[in-house]
Amino acid sequence: MIDWDDAFVNAVHVPPEERDPDRWAEVAAAFRDARPEGTFEVLTYGPRPRNALDLFHPAEEPRGLVVFVHGGYWHTLDRHYWSHLSQGALAAGWSVAMPGYTLAPDATITEITREVAAAIECAAAKVKGPIRLIGHSAGGHLVARMACADSPLAPDVLARVRRIIPLSGVFDLLPLLGIKMNETLRLTPDEAAAESPARLAQGAEIPILLWVGANERPEFLRQTRLMSEAWRPGGRPLPQRYDEGKNHFTVVSQLADPESALNRALTRALTD
Repeated sequence: MIDWDDAFVNAVHVPPEERDPDRWAEVAAAFRDARPEGTFEVLTYGPRPRNALDLFHPAEEPRGLVVFVHGGYWHTLDRHYWSHLSQGALAAGWSVAMPGYTLAPDATITEITREVAAAIECAAAKVKGPIRLIGHSAGGHLVARMACADSPLAPDVLARVRRIIPLSGVFDLLPLLGIKMNETLRLTPDEAAAESPARLAQGAEIPILLWVGANERPEFLRQTRLMSEAWRPGGRPLPQRYDEGKNHFTVVSQLADPESALNRALTRALTD
C-alpha cells in the first residue's frame, strides 16, 4: 500500500546540505543587493501582500522574458529564496521574472493559479518578445496549468509563450486529498480534478519539456511519466528528461549555471 504522505516528502531523503532554505535566502539576497542600477525592479500585480514579483534584466536589450515560478507545495517559501537562479537566463540575454503568490491556506490552489497568471501578464507588459515559463515542484504544476485548455492567461500573453518546462512537477493532485498536507491545502475532490493538468486537455500548442531529477522520489518520476502520456501533441508523448544524479533540490539549482543543460534547454533558440 502506498504511503502518500511519504511519497511527497523530499527533504528527509536528500543530504541536509542540499536542502538548506536559509542558505538559499542568503545567496538570493546577496544577488539582489549586487544588481547594477536599472537591472532589478519590484512590481505589484494585485492587492494581496504577496502579489509582487521581482524582475531582473540583462545589461543589454532582452531577448524576451523568462518566468520562474517557485515551489513549496503551494504553502511554503516565497520568491526571495530563488533570485540567484536567474543568473543562467540573464547571461543568455533574457529578462527574468520571479513572482510571489498567496500561500495556502490563505489561498486555494485555484486562486494561486490565477495569481500566477496575473503575475505573468504583469511581467509581460514590461518586457517585449517571446515568453518562456519554468516552474519547480508546485511551480511545475502552475506553469503546466498555463497551457491547459482553460488557461487563465490572457490570449495575447498566451500567444507569446514559446516554451514551458515544468520541473519536478505535480500534475495529478488527487493523491494529495488523503494526506496531512491537505489540512493546509484544503483541496476538495472537485478542485483537485479541475486543477490537475494531467486530467485536463492541452490548449495552446506550446512546446513543453518535462524535466525531473533521476534521483527524485518515485512519485515525482511517476507524475512526470503520467503527464507525458496525458498530453500527446501530434500523437506523441510530451518529451521527458530524467536528469542523472540530480534530486529534487539539486535539479533546480542548475538554473544559476549558464552552461547547464537545463538552462540551455530553457534559453536556447527553438531551432536548436
